[in-house]
Amino acid sequence: DGMCWSWPLVSVLVLCSLLSVGTVRTAPCQTCRRLTDRFIKGLEQTANKNFGGGNTAWEEEKLAKYARSETRLLEIVEAACDKTDFDCNRLLEQIEDQVETWWFHRQQEAPDLFDWLCIEELRLCCPPGHYGPECAECPSGPGGVCGGLGRCEGEGTRLGDGDCVCDPGYSGVLCQDCADGYYREKSSNHTQPPCSACHHSCKKCTSPQDNKCLDCKPGWILHSNKCVDVDECGTELARCPSNTYCFNTDGSYECRGCDQACVGCMGSGPARCKKCARGFRLTGAKCLDIDECSERAIACPGLNEACINEEGSFRCECAEGFIRRDSICVENLPPSETKIFSMYTKGLFLSNIAHKSV
Repeated sequence: DGMCWSWPLVSVLVLCSLLSVGTVRTAPCQTCRRLTDRFIKGLEQTANKNFGGGNTAWEEEKLAKYARSETRLLEIVEAACDKTDFDCNRLLEQIEDQVETWWFHRQQEAPDLFDWLCIEELRLCCPPGHYGPECAECPSGPGGVCGGLGRCEGEGTRLGDGDCVCDPGYSGVLCQDCADGYYREKSSNHTQPPCSACHHSCKKCTSPQDNKCLDCKPGWILHSNKCVDVDECGTELARCPSNTYCFNTDGSYECRGCDQACVGCMGSGPARCKKCARGFRLTGAKCLDIDECSERAIACPGLNEACINEEGSFRCECAEGFIRRDSICVENLPPSETKIFSMYTKGLFLSNIAHKSV
């Protein structure tokens, strides 16, 4: 809050409103940039207004009046924001007075609307090469901001910390150094060559070959200038959860799921199980599916049911020509026959009850 109130009142109200929780959809500076770009586009589109009539002197007089008129301003403002651009429309509503001031009084001395409105008046943005609430200068060196090899965090906005975010392959305060996994060839002239990629196993190197490593990335160990893969699966380094096994990869390892036939395993497939899962049996050296349908005398207890074997289990379905109704498999009859059958079974049921009650 202290930072906001040290600014001009207009800037405070606009910026604090745009930064309020739950309303921000884009950064305030980007919103202001978008608005002014559309405003300038509107200026260009209305610059050659044709009043017609065939009288050149009259038309020139009309154009001169129209150029700085409220009519033209309203035409431009109406098209300055997309209807769906919430942030742009909200900002435009808040800075109506500033836009009118620039239009009627400041255009001549401040022709760049973005600079006047977004940087100086509203203090939502900074000039190129500057960042943060007070538009501090970005770190620069030979080649420009961040040595020309990165970007300044928050550049052009009132946000960010100004640190250099380096391009891939570069590191350092001004991105002047090669990052891990990159090297710089020696140059015969005074120009500094770019950073190039080492072999994928090297952390530091003198050239891209695999035998020119000076240090290795994690998961590799240096041996005669080469980085050799560490087999974590054969050491205490690997940590895999239950029912998975360790699979070695270049510079690392993966924990892969055991076969469904296994409870714990030492590798891929049913031949590497530590123990067979329920529904599987050790046959030879593999955990294979038990065919419950052929091994059980009556696998499915229900009348007119058929046993369907599955991997590690089985299921009971109605036999062909039957459908399940109220947990019972009944013959799949045409509608008319079904009605007769239903009436018959209902009559039989009632008859049985009457017989039992006698």
